[in-house]
Amino acid sequence: MSDTTAYQGATATQHEPGFGDYVQLLKPRVMSLVVFTALVGLLVAPVALHPVEAFAAILFIALGAGASGALNMWWDADIDAVMKRTARRPVPAGKVQAGEALAVGLALSGISVVMLWLATNWVAAALLAFTIFFYAVVYSMWLKRSTPQNIVIGGAAGAFPPMIGWVAATGSVSVEAFLMFALIFMWTPPHFWALALFMKEDYHTAGVPMLTVTHGRKATRAHILVYTLLLVPVALGVAVTSIGGPLTLAVAVVLNGWFVIGAFRIWRRDEAVAQADNYAVEKAFFRFSLLYLFLHFAAFLVELALKTAGLGGW
Repeated sequence: MSDTTAYQGATATQHEPGFGDYVQLLKPRVMSLVVFTALVGLLVAPVALHPVEAFAAILFIALGAGASGALNMWWDADIDAVMKRTARRPVPAGKVQAGEALAVGLALSGISVVMLWLATNWVAAALLAFTIFFYAVVYSMWLKRSTPQNIVIGGAAGAFPPMIGWVAATGSVSVEAFLMFALIFMWTPPHFWALALFMKEDYHTAGVPMLTVTHGRKATRAHILVYTLLLVPVALGVAVTSIGGPLTLAVAVVLNGWFVIGAFRIWRRDEAVAQADNYAVEKAFFRFSLLYLFLHFAAFLVELALKTAGLGGW
C-alpha cells in the first residue's frame, strides 16, 4: 500500500471535530515543554515584566508553538498516517481535515506574532515568527524528508523558546539566552536518536531519512555518544553564567554524568542484545532525556529563588 493510499484510507472516516481534536492538533505535549522553557527564560532575565505582560507573553509564545504544531500536522499528514507513533493524530485519523489544520496554523501564527509584539517588543515577535517559519518550512517541508541531519539542524526550532522568553523581557539577546538555546539544541539529537533506535521501522516505512535509516543503528549509537559529550560543556557553561550558581552547577554535574553513562551504554550495545530486551536501555535513556532537560531548567528557577532570598548565585 502506498503512503498516499494509506493516508486516503485513514481520512475516509472523517467526523465533526471536537474541541479535544483541535487541542491535539496543537501538539500539547510539545507545547508544554515550550511554555516551561520560555517561562524560565522570561523569569531569569534581568528585567522583570509586569505579571500581566509576562502572562500575555507566555500565552502568545504557546499559541505560536501550537501554530507550528498545526502546520506540521498539515504538511506531514501523509507520513503520519503510516507511522504507528503518529497514525492517531487528528489529520491522518480523519478527525480534522488538512485544510482546517492549515487554516488554524496560519491564523494562530499571525495572532501569536502580532500579539507578542504588542505585549512585549518587536524583537521577541520577530524571533517567534522565525521559529514558526523554521519549524514549519525549514524543518517540516525541507530538512525532515531530505537529510539525516534533519533533527540536528531542525532542533533549533525547539531551542528558541527560552531565548524568546528572555528577549520578551529584555528586548535583546545575551550570552545567557544563547546558552539556554544551545543547551536544548545540543540535547535534541541524542534525545530523538534514542527514540529513532527503537522506532526505526516507523521512519523506514514513512521514508523519513533519520540517521537510523540512512546510516544504521550502530552509527546512530556513536552519534548519540558524540553529541552527548558535546552537550556537557554547554550545560556546565550555562551553570557558571549570571543565571547559574552552585546549585545549578551541582545539578548539571549529576545530570550530565548520568547522561554520559547512558550514552556510553547505548554506544556499547550489541544490536542483537538490544532487540532481545526490546531496546530497554534506549527507552530508558529517552525517558531520562526528558527529565534531564526539565531538571536543568527547573534548577535555573530554584537558583533564582535562592538569589532572591540572598542565598544563591555566584
